[in-house]
Amino acid sequence: MNGSANSILQVYNKQVGLRFQLYNSLFTALPFHRMERTGVLLTIFLLHCEEGFSKEQSPVEIIDSFFKQHTSYKEDKEMLDLLFRFVQYTERQVVLFDALEDAAYRDIHDMHGPGTLKQLQSEVQQKQNQAQLKEKLEDFSVRLVLTAHPTQFYPSEVLGIINDLSKAMVNDNTSQINSYLRQLGKTPFFRNEKPTPYDEAVNLIWYLENVFYTAAGHILTYLKNQFPDEVSKKNPIVRFGFWPGGDRDGNPFVNAGITLRVAEALRGAAMKSYYLDVRRLKRRLTFKNVSNVVLALEQKLYNNLFVPNHELDISSEEIMQTLQQIRTTLIEEHNSLFLDMVDNLLRKVELFGLHFATLDIRQDSSVHVELLQTIAETTDMLPSDYSDLPAEQQMTSLLQAKGTLDPSVLESELHRDVLESMAAIKTIQETNGEHGCHRYIISHSTSALDVMHVFGLFQLSGWKQEALSVDIVPLFETIDDLRNAGDVMAALYQNEVYRQHLQRRDNVQTIMLGFSDGTKDGGYLMANWGIYKAKEELSAISKEHGVQVVFFDGRGGPPARGGGRTHQFYASMGPNISNKEIQLTIQGQTISSNFGTVDAAQFNIEQLMHAGIHSALFASKDTTLTPAEEELLLNLSRESFEKYNTLKNHSNFLEYMLYVSPLRYYGEANIGSRPSKRKPGKLNLDDLRAVPYVGSWSQLKQNLPGYYGVGTALQRMEEAGKWEDIAQLYKRSLFFKTLMDNCEMAMTKCFFPLTAFLASHPNYGELWNMIHDEFQLTRSYILRLTGAAELMEDKPVNLQSIQMRQRIELPLLTIQQYALTKIREMEEQGQQTEYKPKYEKLVVRCSFGIINAERNSA
Repeated sequence: MNGSANSILQVYNKQVGLRFQLYNSLFTALPFHRMERTGVLLTIFLLHCEEGFSKEQSPVEIIDSFFKQHTSYKEDKEMLDLLFRFVQYTERQVVLFDALEDAAYRDIHDMHGPGTLKQLQSEVQQKQNQAQLKEKLEDFSVRLVLTAHPTQFYPSEVLGIINDLSKAMVNDNTSQINSYLRQLGKTPFFRNEKPTPYDEAVNLIWYLENVFYTAAGHILTYLKNQFPDEVSKKNPIVRFGFWPGGDRDGNPFVNAGITLRVAEALRGAAMKSYYLDVRRLKRRLTFKNVSNVVLALEQKLYNNLFVPNHELDISSEEIMQTLQQIRTTLIEEHNSLFLDMVDNLLRKVELFGLHFATLDIRQDSSVHVELLQTIAETTDMLPSDYSDLPAEQQMTSLLQAKGTLDPSVLESELHRDVLESMAAIKTIQETNGEHGCHRYIISHSTSALDVMHVFGLFQLSGWKQEALSVDIVPLFETIDDLRNAGDVMAALYQNEVYRQHLQRRDNVQTIMLGFSDGTKDGGYLMANWGIYKAKEELSAISKEHGVQVVFFDGRGGPPARGGGRTHQFYASMGPNISNKEIQLTIQGQTISSNFGTVDAAQFNIEQLMHAGIHSALFASKDTTLTPAEEELLLNLSRESFEKYNTLKNHSNFLEYMLYVSPLRYYGEANIGSRPSKRKPGKLNLDDLRAVPYVGSWSQLKQNLPGYYGVGTALQRMEEAGKWEDIAQLYKRSLFFKTLMDNCEMAMTKCFFPLTAFLASHPNYGELWNMIHDEFQLTRSYILRLTGAAELMEDKPVNLQSIQMRQRIELPLLTIQQYALTKIREMEEQGQQTEYKPKYEKLVVRCSFGIINAERNSA
């Protein structure tokens, strides 16, 4: 560990570790039944768990011996009551820890160091790259797309308390901290009902108003001040997207009405943010020829926000023109006093407009196929045998269809919504501007026909081809889809009608690539390599056809879902991969952990911006993999895929997940509006969503989607005499190193003693041993590559955070496995007791704290 890392670790231990122990003592005042005794017993229980697992005891043995040795409880009711109190207490410990890390963020991250805009400024000035920077900033941007994928178990009320707690901790206000902790004790963590898509939207709009609005303003103002000639007035550089209310893929609760409500809420939130800033301006700009203009702007914003039935009569252009007028007057008449405040607001309006974030529409390709079949069968707009026609004839028939189809003639609510959502896009663009909603994403895209289906449906919903101000975005997810993506896009680019549409859209094609389902389908290495190669091929094909391709990455928080050190992935992309924009989804824990405060959001957005700009300006050709290195990575991916496929196709694989993990209880957690699988009926791996899939492995502390097959692949390369090549690849390729770094993180969060009792289980023992053996093999090879004695040795602060969180969550993990075992025993013996529902509730409640404690998964 170098001196700098050691110094930051000391700060972390003081600001987070020590203060956690101090503030934890305040928990005895929480307004719960017998809370002081609960706290004492929980400390004893934690030590008992650690000792028990070191002796290779099972969770049942650990908990049974705890009750015998440390309590007088004999009845199931008493014991369950104490376990539930442990859960309540631990949930709030996790909140305290989150707040402490948020409060210490600026102290444990170098806000002006590597990967920041300050460093970029130094590099540009040192190497005189201003001209190249200006060219890059003409159209480069980072787009963060907020999604409501349920990886966050905190209700919005608790997120608010975390925010307030961290602010109080920055100021060391013990009185406030104590009050907030008591508030925490009274605030429920468990939702009795699922949130609606609109609820999810409101929760995420809070981040736009309270975090991103300020952080993005800081970034844009800094860029404009430092690079006044290089920053384009037409390109805001940072953009935001939004999925709640627009993502209807597998979510029956999202419809056109919800989409319009969310768009209205986004517009209102943007105007409210401007209104509050204008009020602050009014207190400073009390000068002649300025104060009256500010007052008029304030009044107009007020009318549009708060006066009932007031017709929208303001635009973002009008707001910007007014601010420009104020700016000119300040310069000419008032010595530029408070000009920085006006410029800051101007930058925000340029970025956020009246849309705040671009609302994306997403639907599965199979829904479009079913809808067109229904239209063909029930109307004369398409040939009755439409579905049986070859793809080319389907396209021709669809594009020749005349007239607008009235959605009300369709019986299916799902089918009506497709056409109504397409019409809603036009409505949103009229009120929020084109940036309010201009993208339609097609899940499970497998052919050019999937894209042309959507293009044709836009026609049938009332759009004219020449006026279609919508980008159609295919989403490629499975390994086969990624392999075929090049052929699909080549066919589209050769389609005359679609090419004309692209020309009207500035010859830019956005393509979405999904990490989550790719990992579930092909395993960790194959998914990452498949996406890398797809990007290379799609970049080349798009360039060949004169199209500028933009990649939109569907990433989750954990490495298994494309998360981990995201900015390193973008920094590692060579010149063969298009880098016009960086677009990625951020969701659940990733929003709260990486972007939950203004400091964190600013730091992590800057890291992404730096990765995209730096690689274009300064990256050498060495970032491109050589043919030999590509062959090596291909072989690693194939070996890994073979190993993962064997596990995935094991006859007990799904049963293992269902009965050993909390998978089947995900739907009862009420953390998201979307069902945990795409279709009703018996569970199968294809329909199982990636969030519960990866989350279940995380709660088992086995995390296999983040490393399984890697050890076997490395071992086989060594057996083939390729170990030295692997070692050189690790040293030379940031892409491969990032893969291994994220693999390390996934393994660091594993804890196999939790489930070691399954090693001899008659049904699950074989699977448990397969997973454990691969973990051990992968761990040994990763340590050989890094030359370290332990995983993540070179990232001491991250390692310390993970270890402290794991210690907090250990009682919950033990209790959850105890409850799952009890449920399994009851079901195997055919017992129906009054306690089974209580054990099931215990499983769900433990999930909250466990998932929240895994906050640093990204």
